[in-house]
Amino acid sequence: MTARLIIENKPVTERQFILPGRHDWPQFKAIQAVMENVPGLKISYLDGVVEFMTTGETHEILKKAIAILLEIYFFQEGINFIPVGSATRENQTKKVSFEPDESYYLGEKKAHPDLAIEVAITSGGKAKLKKYKRFGIAEVWFWENNELSVYHFRGEEYERVSRSELLPGLDLELLARCAKMPTQLEAMREFTKGISKQ
Repeated sequence: MTARLIIENKPVTERQFILPGRHDWPQFKAIQAVMENVPGLKISYLDGVVEFMTTGETHEILKKAIAILLEIYFFQEGINFIPVGSATRENQTKKVSFEPDESYYLGEKKAHPDLAIEVAITSGGKAKLKKYKRFGIAEVWFWENNELSVYHFRGEEYERVSRSELLPGLDLELLARCAKMPTQLEAMREFTKGISKQ
């Protein structure tokens, strides 16, 4: 019933819903299996809490714009990277499962990506750091309220930093400004021109 409703009323904005009650891992996996073919629906799990999130066009446009610009930077700077997008990160022992909006290995493939990006349009995204902490992912970037903020993992907690420690030469203000431009072509041109001057 829930799956059919979501498909028929294709969501156009970001929505968040937490399933009432606590659910063990087998229950979560059963819910995940039932909902896996629902388009535009993300399911996450942390310590028994199951959360559903739908994403709209604005979310998808922004996450792709940031990814394209970041990948231009990797190419320009000769940084080897492996894009793994929203590949699910999950671990039954750690009681966590979620999908980043975008994620990357820098250099070579490791146990987990080095960098993840989250775009939060209507709801606070920084609570998701609790999930990232379970995997010790080095850096998480949040796009929220038309601003980019960077959190670096210090071994026990994430600390907000003024610039990326993984990519210290990257001008985040330039990236954010270009990500907000009305056309992708304009953004790419402006960003490429900006990083070539650095």
